[in-house]
Amino acid sequence: MTRDSAPDRDEHPAFVLPGTGWPGDPADAGTPVASTAREVRELAVGTRSLPELIARQSVCRACPRLVEWREEVAITRRKSFLDEPYWGRPIPGWGDPQPSILIVGLAPAAHGGNRTGRVFTGDRSGDFLFASLYRCGLAARPTSVSAGDGQRLIGARIAAVVRCAPPANKPTPQERDTCAPWLTEELRMIAPSLRAIVCLGGFAWQALWPVLGQAGYEIPRPRPAFAHGAEAILRAEDRADVLLLGCYHPSQQNTFTGRVTPDMLDAIFTRARSAPTQGL
Repeated sequence: MTRDSAPDRDEHPAFVLPGTGWPGDPADAGTPVASTAREVRELAVGTRSLPELIARQSVCRACPRLVEWREEVAITRRKSFLDEPYWGRPIPGWGDPQPSILIVGLAPAAHGGNRTGRVFTGDRSGDFLFASLYRCGLAARPTSVSAGDGQRLIGARIAAVVRCAPPANKPTPQERDTCAPWLTEELRMIAPSLRAIVCLGGFAWQALWPVLGQAGYEIPRPRPAFAHGAEAILRAEDRADVLLLGCYHPSQQNTFTGRVTPDMLDAIFTRARSAPTQGL
């Protein structure tokens, strides 16, 4: 993509302005905006509620490369979505505010979450994921196509390690670390109800360990290696144990080749659902 090929910028703004009517937009014109890694930490730690936290997540501008990319994509757009508005902002955590299961992915897709404003929504990976969540009783509908489509998660929540769509789906270590406080504080806030975490892919598995430590969980030694179906027990002094599960990412590469199948994904979420009732 190049700026020379972009449509008219007045007709296609780079991102949705907070509080202008996008379905489910958690922010408004008064939501504070983080512009540096330090401000991310300060605004995350200083948050008083989950709604306030996700509002702040959704307007972050702390990573210049990611801001430029997500907004460039929102202007130039994919040919099949030229007539659709793009969200073009960070994708906040979404779902049940008191979940028993947290699903953690890598980052939003450029023409999925970055377009729709909701993680795993509007792309093939999301189609595969939400079909499984619906079969397992964790989603109200088998599809997730756009914000305001009536979809809701049941006892589950989805968040990304990096909240902005990265070029080539590859955030840098610095971008991962800059974004980490958003996930750390979200994890702290939902910890009282949390019983299982499902990591979609090896990147999420590896990136989650320091977040878990910052959120008060003991880190197993040695750290378990990522694999589909890998398990670890996470313990903390002031809360119930949490089951950590590894799951292959439902990317097109994995689903088209059969590396991950609907039955494999269903088995992971069935295991995650059993954690609160059958013990770990």
